[in-house]
Amino acid sequence: MNFKKLIPYAVAIVIFVIASLAYFSPVLQGKKIQQSDITQFIGSSKEIVDYRKQHDEEPYWTNTSFGGMPSYVVSTYYPYDFIKKLDSVIRFLPRPADYLFLCFVGFFVLLLVLKVDWKLAIIGALGFGFSTYFISLYAAGHNAKAHAIGYMPLVLSGILLVFQRKYLWGFVVTALAMSLELMASHIQMTYYLMFAVIILGIIQFIEAFKKKELPEFFKAIGILVVAVIIAVGTNATSLMATQEYAKESTRSQSELTINPDGSEKEKTSGLSTEYITEYSYGQWETFSLFIPRFVGGTNGERVDESQLREFLQDAVNKGLNPGDANYLMQVSSMYWGKMPFVAAPYYIGAIFIFLFVLGLFLVKGKYKYWLLAATIFSILLSWGKHFAFLTDFFINYVPLYNKFRAVASIQVIAELCIPLLGILGVKELLADNLSKEEKLKGLKLTTFIVVGLALLFVVLGTSLFSFVTPIDEQIDAQVAGFLDAIVADRQSLFNGDAIRTLGFVAVLAGLIWMFVQNKIKELVFVAILGVLIVSDLVKVDKRYVNDAHFTSARKVNKPFNASAIDKEILKDKGTYRVANLNRNPMADGVTPYFHKSIGGYHAAKPRRYQELYDFHMAKGNQEVFNMLNVKYFISSDDSGKEILEQSDAANGNAWFVNKIGFVDNANEEIKALDSLNSREIAIVNSAQFSNVVDGRDLRFSKDSLATIQLTDYKPNYLKYNSKSNMEAFAVFSEMYYKNGWNAYIDGKLVEHIRTNYILRGLFVPSGEHTIEFKFEPTVIRKGNTITLISYTLLLIIPFGWFMIEKRKKNVQETTKETV
Repeated sequence: MNFKKLIPYAVAIVIFVIASLAYFSPVLQGKKIQQSDITQFIGSSKEIVDYRKQHDEEPYWTNTSFGGMPSYVVSTYYPYDFIKKLDSVIRFLPRPADYLFLCFVGFFVLLLVLKVDWKLAIIGALGFGFSTYFISLYAAGHNAKAHAIGYMPLVLSGILLVFQRKYLWGFVVTALAMSLELMASHIQMTYYLMFAVIILGIIQFIEAFKKKELPEFFKAIGILVVAVIIAVGTNATSLMATQEYAKESTRSQSELTINPDGSEKEKTSGLSTEYITEYSYGQWETFSLFIPRFVGGTNGERVDESQLREFLQDAVNKGLNPGDANYLMQVSSMYWGKMPFVAAPYYIGAIFIFLFVLGLFLVKGKYKYWLLAATIFSILLSWGKHFAFLTDFFINYVPLYNKFRAVASIQVIAELCIPLLGILGVKELLADNLSKEEKLKGLKLTTFIVVGLALLFVVLGTSLFSFVTPIDEQIDAQVAGFLDAIVADRQSLFNGDAIRTLGFVAVLAGLIWMFVQNKIKELVFVAILGVLIVSDLVKVDKRYVNDAHFTSARKVNKPFNASAIDKEILKDKGTYRVANLNRNPMADGVTPYFHKSIGGYHAAKPRRYQELYDFHMAKGNQEVFNMLNVKYFISSDDSGKEILEQSDAANGNAWFVNKIGFVDNANEEIKALDSLNSREIAIVNSAQFSNVVDGRDLRFSKDSLATIQLTDYKPNYLKYNSKSNMEAFAVFSEMYYKNGWNAYIDGKLVEHIRTNYILRGLFVPSGEHTIEFKFEPTVIRKGNTITLISYTLLLIIPFGWFMIEKRKKNVQETTKETV
């Protein structure tokens, strides 16, 4: 082996390591980044983690969030997850430097596959990784999204290798990269990547058709299909478990046809259109890719010399309440775009935008059309409700599109394609494929478009836009002059960044002109270009993710401290639930850290539980809290002080009822809880559970001395002792989940049913009995089998392929010698 050939790649790895650690330098001091989503995750997963440590096995269920749910989408380690071990080898740096390093390496490989020189590939990789949107993900704690994005370039690398007819290597890279992509467990990002791949496939098909190479095209497609199937198989356990849960989550079609207010519910097989498009990018906001604070940056953006601050101070001097002035200063947002909240602009770099446009003029062939089409496609879909014609079509007719929210995030495809085409444009600048005149013509047109656009915004930008949001006008009606002050601040941010962008693109235009005119050497040009790309992005990145986001590892690993009320509740060693009314229960990852909560924190909540909350808990239906065994309520008094209330009305872990009340559908099922006496009556949907209740006496003369008590608790195992002198129907304050929970009476498997919309119900014979509920999901066993088969194929196919190719080569060489 010629080790000298490996030196460039070793240099690249070293540079990527240094760049990752330099940006996130506090990790070298043992600090960790504070990530809001990860903090909530720590709370939601604590019961799972504790069980794992204590029993050295997975529970696959947790009772601390949303009354109880599978752990598949919270925290689960699956058997035979070898691909995760490979991932840990690749991401060896401390978090979040590991994700940044992954972006660097993946894009570097992609550029090498596209035959870009290694030095330019390093620069392109640094620019891709430092995209402001990607950097902002690390602070928010969107680790799975960042993880999936990091593997996107590697997946494309494998696909391109196959289309380049490097079939064996392409197969191996595609299978491994796709396995890693799926392992990252952010299906939305993988789904968006699929669109980019489909567009690439269409472009490749058109070229193959023109060149009469359709057999080779379909051969490549066949190889890729096999590679993807194997990749899916290596992740079979997690994918199958997640899919199984998805059917019971808010991402699936509801059985209800009414809303909590009684109005007709929007018919959809997934999320509602309103929820899907809540985070829709505004058309003008797209220019944030070019000018970072085009629409004010973020909700928390601040101006150094703020006219708003001066205005409010003057207003205080004239009689405005200081507290009101401080409140207005805190809630006033420099962001005036269309989305509810923005952690950072989707800035991709003025330099890359210039290079992208340059690439449109200099790059020839299929890759240009692919990257341009994918970029336009992703931007149009990112507009969501602001481009409703296209968005509604995708929601209604494109499979799975209505399973995902935050449509603005499809811009990750543009975030990948724009720098990719930009670097390919630079590649053409450095090559001899084009004449000097062609390069200068491309530069002239690019300068006219990009520098001209930046100049237009510098000169006329403040007169083109209002810089106003509806809430500004409401505040101005109360505090006259507020609107003028906040608009002035927004204009200040706009002007500053517009001038900044103009400066960068003008310098770049001059740099390229000097290179084309042979006034500077190629190495100098590439080095200066690298400095421009990195400095452009990093300076913006540091506004939103910097050393201030890091803190001690102890605070990150144990983010919550028990309050006096938490400690008081924890003195009760029983099994019960807690309702923390000081938090939004459906977005609360804190309470589950200490207690079995009625709330939780996850984007894919159990659907029926969400509906129960919307119809009843949000309206304060005490009977629903009772049937959920809510023993403690945390709330606040009039002064804002946190208080604890203990309920004596909670039904307990299980109880016998006198009667089963039948309903015919989900609407009646949930409405029946409006006036339900849950201790006496259990509601059952006769359309779904008639096979269990048919032929039974559904009115019970309940034994007044009958008892049923929980005697053993684990997240995935519940044991009860019951005693009754007649058959009875028991209701359990646990979530019904058909895909895994099994009921046993005296060790014999028996069928249980759903009652009261979400709980478990069971017919119990007369006498004394031991009742057990065990979580035994068959999907894990089935998935493990498929996973092992897939790993076997992943090893055997490339090895066998290599041996066959080697034998063919030997035969050919022998034939030549014979001849």
